Amino acid sequence: MNSVAEGMVLRSVSRTYGGAVGVRTLSLVVARAEVHALVGLNGAGKSTLLKLLLGMLRPDSGTVSIGGEDIRTAGARLWSRVGQLVETPLTYPEFTVTGNLLMNAALHDVAPGRRRAMVDTAIAEFGLGEYADRRARVLSSGNRQRLGVAAALQHRPGFVVLDEPTNALDPAGTILLRDALRKRAEDGAAVLISSHHLDEVARVADRITVMNAGRLIGHLDPGTAELEKAFFALVLHDDETRAENHGPER
Repeated sequence: MNSVAEGMVLRSVSRTYGGAVGVRTLSLVVARAEVHALVGLNGAGKSTLLKLLLGMLRPDSGTVSIGGEDIRTAGARLWSRVGQLVETPLTYPEFTVTGNLLMNAALHDVAPGRRRAMVDTAIAEFGLGEYADRRARVLSSGNRQRLGVAAALQHRPGFVVLDEPTNALDPAGTILLRDALRKRAEDGAAVLISSHHLDEVARVADRITVMNAGRLIGHLDPGTAELEKAFFALVLHDDETRAENHGPER
């Protein structure tokens, strides 16, 4: 298989909400062994795109595949190889940090004999040692986010989808996340993250795609000196072009 077939692919995907467009006829390829960042203003459609990729929403048209498998027919084997965090961390409030990670390992079909060692490694990797025996409900928002990221990445998934993963993270947590994402990509994972933190994206992404009004409108070079300026110029040009051609969209 080539990197396209092995990675995560959306082809001509559209999704509407009661007549309003969430995502419009877009195609995106996230190749193996790369961190691909999706950036856009609030309401651009980033979360909708991620939910479509993960099967949390069904497209009105188009196809979505992960690892060469159409997600409409994919089984548990594929989903056990996916790590995801969309909107808020999924944690069990009465379970400890360790208990949450053990449960997550079981849900990803990790062999029982491997779970504890894997969890211990994740706790160390994400700096959760002093919280290992604390219940999730008493954690700060930043440490809940660390727990959510650890749960998404601990089983070394081949496919990673994270929505605003640096939300609530302190600088130390952000650096840990950055290192973890680079390691997963170096191990061959296809990684897609959405973010509005352009400076942070530039430090971790191999590729940056810009989204606006439900469409993918271009790419940015992570090495661009004035990344924020380039981003806003691209969005403004798209807004002006749409206004000239079609008038305001609803």
